[in-house]
Amino acid sequence: MSGIMHLLLGQVVSAGGYTIVEQFLASGTWTAPTGVTATDYLVVGGGGGGGRTGGGGGAGGFRTGTGLSVTAGTDYTVTVGGGGAGVSNANGTAGNSSVFSTITSAGGGYGGGGNTGGAAGGNGGSGGGGQGYGSPATGGSGNTPSVSPSQGSNGGAGYAPTSPASVCSGGGGGANAIGADATSTTAGNGGNGTASTISGSSVTYAGGGGGGLQSPGTTAGTGGTGGGGAGSTSGTGTNGTANTGGGGGGGGGPSTNQGGTGGSGVVILSYAMATGTPIIFKSTATWTAPTGASTVDYLVVGGGAGGGGYGGGGGAGGFRTGTAFSVTAGTQYVITVGAGGSAAAYGANKGGNGNDSIFSTITSTGGGGGGGLNAPANVGANGGSGGGGGSGNGAGGSGNTPSTSPSQGNNGGAGSSDLSTYTNCGGGGGAGAAGSAATSSGAGNGGNGTASTISGSSVTYAGGGGGGTDSGSKTRSTGGTGGGGAGAQSSSPGAVAGTANTGGGGGGNGGNSPSNAAAGGSGIVILKVN
Repeated sequence: MSGIMHLLLGQVVSAGGYTIVEQFLASGTWTAPTGVTATDYLVVGGGGGGGRTGGGGGAGGFRTGTGLSVTAGTDYTVTVGGGGAGVSNANGTAGNSSVFSTITSAGGGYGGGGNTGGAAGGNGGSGGGGQGYGSPATGGSGNTPSVSPSQGSNGGAGYAPTSPASVCSGGGGGANAIGADATSTTAGNGGNGTASTISGSSVTYAGGGGGGLQSPGTTAGTGGTGGGGAGSTSGTGTNGTANTGGGGGGGGGPSTNQGGTGGSGVVILSYAMATGTPIIFKSTATWTAPTGASTVDYLVVGGGAGGGGYGGGGGAGGFRTGTAFSVTAGTQYVITVGAGGSAAAYGANKGGNGNDSIFSTITSTGGGGGGGLNAPANVGANGGSGGGGGSGNGAGGSGNTPSTSPSQGNNGGAGSSDLSTYTNCGGGGGAGAAGSAATSSGAGNGGNGTASTISGSSVTYAGGGGGGTDSGSKTRSTGGTGGGGAGAQSSSPGAVAGTANTGGGGGGNGGNSPSNAAAGGSGIVILKVN
């Protein structure tokens, strides 16, 4: 997934290797490195949202373990659950599950709320607190679905008042303790969470949200340790802390005051890895250079561009690679993996430029979008590699923009048209070659990419997208090697998207309405600690 954030920490464990800790703060992809067959893990679900004048949200499920089997070279989808929303006049919303491999930690249960009578808390990783309004309401059940060891605790119950004006609600359950029941004057506290040292220091996760109340109650519930949000006496409940799985606090007072939103979850992996093993980033991350590290080899490829609306091929993302790049042990480096550019709609629309990929001072620019219909939209955009020219003999975009040495890419090819019987569009540039210019015989091919062996085998990246043609009798283009997508030929076949995590450009539209252009492929960053 592009745009996704995780932390990568590390420390040397022997002369031949080190321990890596990767912390996913949002959903993404983890590629098990060469030689890695097991990982320790912590998976915390998103916290539940607090209810209106209601119960605190339950914490997300908390699951941790050691030695989980993985297969080297396999891509694992990592899902980080979002927190459930607080609601102004009803129950809160349940949190979302976090998932790694076979391990699922359920989202926290919602806090009961609303103004129609006591509402029970929802079930989840930990249960939401029950509302105390008109009748007592139970807290939701934790550890739902059931796992061993338990992933969470039950929510607390609301208090049954003698007057509907008195509302005291229960606290959401936490990973380590149930949410407290409300009393006649006090809302229940959120259950405490559980500490983990997998990140290298002791951090507590998955605290329940505190219950909210309405006068004559006097004290709202506190949030449980581990990111639980506090309840309120007359306002909006406090949000659970992001990336802890803490439940949102219950809202207080009138119906306009909603519960707090639950905190998002987190996934942390810890594993031993040999020195010199490549670390592959397919999503945005933050990496901390491990103890003892002084240099890395790198490959940084930007996102490929989308094909044009009539229809130059998208340019490949910039390709930059090097060896013995200096890093400072213990320093945190932001790593950005650029998303591919969008396909253009039919007509005078260029394809979307790809997004930049970045490591430290190394930026590989996203590819330039393919050209569209007629000037000035028919000129391919500049970028890491330039987009192909569109209809009406549009020029190709410039590659290696901005300029780097060695060059990060090549120019796109020009379009060709007699403005009557055919329009053939140019191919997007690739890392290894310029995009081909279209001719009267057919659309231009995408420029070929460049091979790298940093991953342990030879893989080609950053191929340009092929241009489109509006004639079924003209030659259809091909995408460049390294993930470039083929251009469309009239209405069918349509263009092909650039391959994910290669930075390949997408193919251009074949003059069809609606457009059959294709999107560019996302980029990639690979590091190898020396």
